[in-house]
Amino acid sequence: MRPFALSYARPAVTPSTAAPYTYDATRQLNVLPDGRPATSSRAVLLATGTTASTAGSKTHFDD
Repeated sequence: MRPFALSYARPAVTPSTAAPYTYDATRQLNVLPDGRPATSSRAVLLATGTTASTAGSKTHFDD
């Protein structure tokens, strides 16, 4: 029997654009090429965007 998910799994697609920041493992945050934290750039924040999930609050009473 084949698992259901394998019928619909797709290979990961590599993004065609490069992120304007890199991850700095020593500082444990994303940084711009000039060394500033990526969150300090309004343009980066607007371009990348974020989402917030409410799944935790709907599934757990103590969230």
